[in-house]
Amino acid sequence: MKILVLNCGSSSVKYKLFNMDTHEVLAQGGVEKLGLPGSFLKFTQPDGKKVILDKELPEHNAAIEFILSVLTDEKYGCIKSYNEIDAVGHRVVHGGEAFSGSVEITPEVIGKMVECIDLAPLHNPPNLKGIRAMSALIPGIRQVGVFDTAFHQTMPDYAYMYGLPYSLYKKYSIRRYGFHGTSHRYVSKRACDILGVPYEEQRIITAHVGNGGSIAAVKNGKSIDTSMGLTPVEGLLMGTRCGDVDAGALTFIMDKEKLDAKGLSDLINKQSGVQGLSGISSDMREIEAAVAEGDKRAILALNIYNYRIKKYIGAYAAAMGGCDILVWTGGVGENQWATRRAVCENMEFMGMKIDVEKNDGMRGEEMVISTPDSKVTIIVVPTDEEYMIASDTMDILGK
Repeated sequence: MKILVLNCGSSSVKYKLFNMDTHEVLAQGGVEKLGLPGSFLKFTQPDGKKVILDKELPEHNAAIEFILSVLTDEKYGCIKSYNEIDAVGHRVVHGGEAFSGSVEITPEVIGKMVECIDLAPLHNPPNLKGIRAMSALIPGIRQVGVFDTAFHQTMPDYAYMYGLPYSLYKKYSIRRYGFHGTSHRYVSKRACDILGVPYEEQRIITAHVGNGGSIAAVKNGKSIDTSMGLTPVEGLLMGTRCGDVDAGALTFIMDKEKLDAKGLSDLINKQSGVQGLSGISSDMREIEAAVAEGDKRAILALNIYNYRIKKYIGAYAAAMGGCDILVWTGGVGENQWATRRAVCENMEFMGMKIDVEKNDGMRGEEMVISTPDSKVTIIVVPTDEEYMIASDTMDILGK
């Protein structure tokens, strides 16, 4: 069974084509600068060589059609015709309260996704464009929506409700939803598979940290809390997002800087976080380089970044009555060993001991990095959201 996974953003379309019979990735790549001058398709060939094809791609239909043409191309392709694609799995950012799991796309499902646009105005519209483009290009193709928010729909009400008037929840569905759910679900389950322990009996904290980042508390196979909220702004310090901040500080800034809602959104989403604090970059590799040179603002930004992660780990251990497994994933979690060490140091009081020799220098591997006598198993698990989407698609369409 061949499944195409699409992740459609406002200016990009990422894809992976899987042969689920052999668990093989047949093709992967993405269109960048979609709708802008200089758009191009970049993909990786089976031998690891990267190819860039320049082409003006004004919108999602054209981008997906170009991707399909490359997949069937004599020189670069891996299939002979579109008909070899059995189904398409789509990453969808926000499912609101309507979706607690992945679902096959139907007109009714599309209607519910449209209703969620207010909750994710930047993300859900391009996700919908990808679904409609596939319907137009391969009429009758079966499609599945896999929602970033679905895994966290098991949170109890006392974890997802804000201290705002209840009427606002009833009118606008304002509550904590959480994101990165597909990643948190994959790595928490994968960690248990690696360790040979029952998923439904573990207290797991998953740290998906990178340019965007969130922490989740997964108890007995279910998400019971997560750091992101109504939007992906809440929680950890991120590349350009501020994370947790006093709402009163925001109204104060709006007044002083004469900002409207759009201006405030731009401030907290695009001008804050590591980039706003350091004045250098949102890329943690550049921050680490600046820290090595003694840049004080870079040091401050990195300390805040690491401290927020440590604080949430402690909070979620308290929420679950302890922690059995801490999973690191995401761009920073998988590769930035200095952050893993800084966060896990001095956590012996809760039974967490990191093996510095195993941790330091280790990047992008599945590896236990705790000491043998650590009561909490610390493990790095590279995430694979695309495989999770393909797996969900196969499972749903096989029912």
